[in-house]
This record gives sequence, structure tokens and C-alpha cells, in this order.
Amino acid sequence: MMLPADMRFVDLPQPGPAENMRIARGPLPVPKAGELLLRVEAAGVNRPDIAQRLGTYPPPADASPIMGLEVAGEVVAMGADVTGFKLGDKVCALANGGGYADYCTVPAGQALFWPKGYDAIRAAALPETFFTVWANLFMMAGLKDGESVLIHGGSSGIGTTAIQLAHAIGAKVFTTVGNEEKAEACRALGADRAINYKTEDFAAIIREETQKRGVDVVLDMIGAAYFDRNLASLTRDGRLSIIAFLGGAVADKANLTPIMVKRLRVMGSTMRPRTADEKREIRDELLAKVWPLIEAGTVAPVINQVFDFTEIVKAHQLMESSAHVGKIVLKVG
Repeated sequence: MMLPADMRFVDLPQPGPAENMRIARGPLPVPKAGELLLRVEAAGVNRPDIAQRLGTYPPPADASPIMGLEVAGEVVAMGADVTGFKLGDKVCALANGGGYADYCTVPAGQALFWPKGYDAIRAAALPETFFTVWANLFMMAGLKDGESVLIHGGSSGIGTTAIQLAHAIGAKVFTTVGNEEKAEACRALGADRAINYKTEDFAAIIREETQKRGVDVVLDMIGAAYFDRNLASLTRDGRLSIIAFLGGAVADKANLTPIMVKRLRVMGSTMRPRTADEKREIRDELLAKVWPLIEAGTVAPVINQVFDFTEIVKAHQLMESSAHVGKIVLKVG
């Protein structure tokens, strides 16, 4: 397959505001053993991209310095030792970096075929949130049928994915949102109760609506600002899964007593530092347990807005505004 001499990519000469990004040209990445080279048709925009742009979430030493952690496109080249894929396959993938470009290399163990009936835009909206939610809410926190869960940031890409998957397995879903429009959107996705964190105390609402029992699991992206109330919202043997620190990472003078008294488990993880084998395991579980739900129409990515690749600044500005519901996607090729 003939490939061009160079490609477009989003360059970041120095960390800072969205306006620091620019479209530049450079060489195509070369797939290593076990990697696919994709001609990128669409790429998702995610919170970790914002953190990388600001300089607070640097890429691993062996990853592309280019932003972008999820892509959808066509396999145009393969490194050694790749099995299960061929040139021309349409796949989406969790990238270790490099997604904001015309071409991107991805580990084959992090790639999945597009769900039946999906195009590049919808497929690109899947990997980052579905890998993150499945790993943290189900594989680590063990949410199951008949349990209850509090999902913070319900209108985000993570939130809309978590609500749908939790509802699909038979859990009762509580979520926090910032306005009634977002609350309505979350209820439509399967949330049993949407709590406006600006006007209501979510811990008090959980206490009231669960008859003082609490929920089995909390999926949290706020961190320190919610830590005490998250612990208070959990039932005996409950699990708190922390995936981000939008409200700070240091919980000063936190009361740890509920952890002992209620036998709570507090856990957390980030996706990018996980090993290739760990990510492959998540990929395999998604393929077996989630892709059938997607292909049946039970679960689907919520896409708020699609931007042209050249509008990357506007895409980041929308993400930072938190005005969106669901995913922001770049149309690349």
C-alpha cells in the first residue's frame, strides 16, 4: 500500500492554552513489532489530552509526544508478529499517543473492529471511555446486577458510558450533573436519579434515597473535594473507584473512619501507564462482553459535536468549558 511522504499532525510547541496548538507536517510513524499503522479517519478528544496540553500529564517515554488517545481508521501497515488483522481492516483503538494525526501506530492488542453498522466518527468515540469505564467500574470495582452505583460527572464521555453500561447490567444508577438539561440527558441514558451538585448535596440525597444504606460503588473523577462525601455515600463493603482529580488530589484532614467501620475499599487507576498485557485483557473483555451490547443498540456513544481536524483549538475549548454532553470527536480523514 502506497503511503505519503509526510502527514499532518497537531503540534504543541509549548504547553499552555488551546491556542498554542497548530497543524504541522512531519514524517509518518513506523509500526514496531506488534503494532498496526492506521490511516486515521477520526479521533476522540478527551480530558487527558487537555492535561497533556497543559503540561500536567506528560506521555510515557516510549509513547508518541503527539496528543490523542483514541482513533478509528484503516489498517495500512503492520509490524512483525501481528495476528488477527490484515491491511484494509477498519478498526478503532486505544492509542498510547499520536492520535491527533493523519497516521497513528497502535498496539494490536488495543484495537477492535468497528461494531457492525458503525462509521469512523462513532467508532472513534468508543475506546478511551469504554476501556476506562470497563476497567475501573467493572473489572476493579466489580459492579454487578442488583447493586447500586453513584457516577460523578454523568454528562461527560466517561459518565454517559458508565451510566449506560451500569444500567445495561441491571444496576441502579445515581449520577451528578450541573444543570437540568444534563440531568434529562442522563435519565434518558438510564440514570434512575440525576443529582444537581450545584443545588443539592449528593451525599444527603444518596442517604435519603437508599434509606440510609448507601450505594455499593462510587465512580469518581473529582477526587479530594468529594472524598469525605463519597465515603459517606457508600454502604458496608462498598467500593470507591477514583479515575481523576478534577477537584484536587490532596484530601486535607479527610475522615478515614468510614473505611474501617464500613470495610470500604478505595482504589484508583490511570489507563496510560498500564502494561500492554493489561490493556489487551481489557480489550478482550470489551470484545466479549460489551461489543455485543453495542451491536445490539443497547449501549452507544453519545456524541456531542464533531469538529474538523483543523478546528482542534475549538474542540479543546469546548472540552474545557464542560458545556458538552458526551463525546467530542475530530474528523481527520
